[in-house]
Amino acid sequence: MNNELIRIRQIYKQFSNHTVLKGIDLTLHKGEVFAIVGGNGAGKSTLMKIITGLYRPDEGEMMVEGKDVSFQKPADAHKHGIYLVPQEPLIFPNMTIRENITIGLKESKAECTKRINDYLSLLGWKLDLGRKGLTLSIAEQQLVELLRGLVRNAKILILDEPTSTLTFSEIHSLFATIKKLTSEGLGVFYITHRLTEIFELADAVAVLRDGIISSMGKVKSYTHEKLLEGLLPEKNAEVGAASIEPLDLNASRAVSVVDRTKPILTVKNLCGNRFDQICFELFPGEILGIAGVVGAGRTELASSIFGLSSWESGEVLLDQENIHKLSIRGRINRGLVYVPEDRYQHGIFSIGSIKMNITSTTLQRNKGFFLPFKKEKAAASRAIERLKVAATGQHQLLSQLSGGNQQKVVLSKYLEAGPKVMMLDEPTRGIDAGARGDIYQIIDDLRDRGLAVILISSDMEEIVQLCDRVLVMHEGKVASSLDKKELTVDSLTSAAFGIQKELKVQ
Repeated sequence: MNNELIRIRQIYKQFSNHTVLKGIDLTLHKGEVFAIVGGNGAGKSTLMKIITGLYRPDEGEMMVEGKDVSFQKPADAHKHGIYLVPQEPLIFPNMTIRENITIGLKESKAECTKRINDYLSLLGWKLDLGRKGLTLSIAEQQLVELLRGLVRNAKILILDEPTSTLTFSEIHSLFATIKKLTSEGLGVFYITHRLTEIFELADAVAVLRDGIISSMGKVKSYTHEKLLEGLLPEKNAEVGAASIEPLDLNASRAVSVVDRTKPILTVKNLCGNRFDQICFELFPGEILGIAGVVGAGRTELASSIFGLSSWESGEVLLDQENIHKLSIRGRINRGLVYVPEDRYQHGIFSIGSIKMNITSTTLQRNKGFFLPFKKEKAAASRAIERLKVAATGQHQLLSQLSGGNQQKVVLSKYLEAGPKVMMLDEPTRGIDAGARGDIYQIIDDLRDRGLAVILISSDMEEIVQLCDRVLVMHEGKVASSLDKKELTVDSLTSAAFGIQKELKVQ
């Protein structure tokens, strides 16, 4: 008991009608690196937010060093020595390193500087405390985040995907730092998608799946295959789409016959932020899935193709035309559209009407800033009927619709642009089962009408059910390319976690 840093028991957390955590039990000991691994949506982030006081559990209890605790806010967790180092460091660019580390502390500048220098000496780091935050590399920003926690007397560090943007040498340095800290008695929760890191660094591991711990124990008792077993659904899909039962949507749907004589979209050796050497061809009437865990580079790839961000090298051809110099409007006009993951920030005008949202992509086709009333009304009416949008009428505010109906309006908006290629990034994120079925039907209909669809999804069953072919990304590269007959949850999951070479997927 004296060796325990934190013990959590029977933690439950629910949002709306969705239970995210279903009775989690974990214990972290002094000097221990405890790895937390799980697929997208497994509950890792929610659990860590409860531990750090960002969320309150619906049920369950926590003990820190043998004492019952109940955190109302992150400051409460800090007082008990718990500190989260986020995946994206929060650095103030125009403040010095010293100011970034000590912000909010009440001690004198001299006392804070002495504590920082003591830790720098202990860890063997060299940092000029007078440097501005904007001059720091990602690795240096993480060091600053670590120092923030240490000078606040952290006993428990939570590292969220700390190596996702680091080079090999930086990862080696980070691991050396973690081992040094744990040798001094600190405990570390280490969240990662990289299974090889677990075997290199961690002492214990817990696998989260759909809000439960499906497997837990000492790392030395695990293999890659055993970890993968914990990540897979209990009822694993060993055949294609016919084995997926949640929705009665074309359950026995045949593989589409795609004319592969002329690709509509060609991506050649594309390199950019978080993706490298991506190559593929997309054909009319095809649904190409892009699978992978968070941080694999899927969204960055799609946003670069669409023009929201630039790529470093390579080329993208749309209908045999290089689109590198085209604006986003130019790409839309030539038939390329992108439905983003975050519809609230990038996909909708929440204070606008359904009609205004649906017709917003077609404004520049007409002279002036307004569409003719009859055309606008007809377009909105056609979209509402075709996509079965549940609304009181086309003048209803979009903010008044359910998430699923908002997503249908987003799809309608881009369909009005007359696309040839539609990229869908997590199109069923945050919507209920009924609306999900409608979205699936819409995607199938798009394919049947000859559109080419790129489907980015974290839902492996969704990928299996809908896609004709799948590229699985891992750490910014294509780890595997799978045809329809090869698609199973098993094959996708193993490739997404970068261990398909160790497994023989039937």
